[in-house]
Amino acid sequence: MSTPNPHAPAPGPRPGVPVPGQHLPGANQPEFADPDKVRAEVEELLAELTAGARDSAGEGTDIQRRARILEQAHEVLVQALATVDKI
Repeated sequence: MSTPNPHAPAPGPRPGVPVPGQHLPGANQPEFADPDKVRAEVEELLAELTAGARDSAGEGTDIQRRARILEQAHEVLVQALATVDKI
């Protein structure tokens, strides 16, 4: 009769250890990101970079607008990756 090894890791995640991406808002949803939907969202955001003319406030406002759009596209990709990390 064999005795269990007390130093062997228990199957499954350890209690209290966070899952990658768990800290992100909405990351507790069991569904995975749809690649086509993610691609469409990012393409829509990137299309905004070329759409819209510069306003009269100058270059600084345009850079801020572009940074905001790129940040939104980045967040879409981070959320998608968070669902992949759960596999």
